[in-house]
Amino acid sequence: MSRMKASAGGVVRNSRTRAVEAKSEAKPLRLDEMSIGDVWREYQKHKAEPVRNYLIQKFLPLVRYNAERIYTRLPDEVDIQDLVSAGFFGLLDAIDAFDLTRGVKFETYCAPRIRGAILDELRAMDWVPRLVRHRSARVEAARQRFTMKMGREPTEQEMAEFLSVDSEEFDKISRDGKAVGTVSLSRRCFQSDGNKDVLEIDIIRDESQNNPFSEIQRRDVRDLITKGLSRAERLIVVLYYYEEMTMKEIGATLDLSESRVSQMHSSILARLKAQMQHRSRELEPVE
Repeated sequence: MSRMKASAGGVVRNSRTRAVEAKSEAKPLRLDEMSIGDVWREYQKHKAEPVRNYLIQKFLPLVRYNAERIYTRLPDEVDIQDLVSAGFFGLLDAIDAFDLTRGVKFETYCAPRIRGAILDELRAMDWVPRLVRHRSARVEAARQRFTMKMGREPTEQEMAEFLSVDSEEFDKISRDGKAVGTVSLSRRCFQSDGNKDVLEIDIIRDESQNNPFSEIQRRDVRDLITKGLSRAERLIVVLYYYEEMTMKEIGATLDLSESRVSQMHSSILARLKAQMQHRSRELEPVE
């Protein structure tokens, strides 16, 4: 009976010992006390989420570094946080796909992944197709090389020869490369002397408003030119030069033929030229 009790006690003690040992083995890993190589081996062995979170936290500054480098070449309306968010997903992909056996440092491996994710986000934000951007950059690069080589701006024919394409193909490349750009009205245009920046919306020209001084000048010139002309001649000058009507439209308005309007226009120009020459001689200084 005593032997049975002793045996039972031994079994209890052994089970307690195993429980203590199992509990000690279940203690959480101190990842900050491990080398980065051991951390990678632990993650690739078990794919544990705490280890993955530790790696994300450790290499997250690389995302910010690459995002800031790309951000320096972008306009102000691009939010750097959008770039950081895109680069974060690139970091996650790099952590999941990293192979420690290749002998490459993770920093070297993940940098292209992060930059690629950021550039993909920028392309998604850009409404202009990549083909248009490519052709525009190709034409601009060729233009700069020609200018540096010849010291002047090239003509369209010279640009076509420089790109080794015919004129028709160059017209197509130029047309495709001339995309309409968009500008945010809240973007900073330049910094003023005060504390407030000057935005794009602050310098937009109001085309609906005319310059009073220019209007007075135009009216004075019109009165000077039409002085001494008949009513029909005055209307031809005003309608052609100020209302930008064609000879045919003026003829229909004045109930005249197009050829007659053209003859009267030529006669008016000849008389105005003679008057201007006469006035210029009057204004010449007397010796």
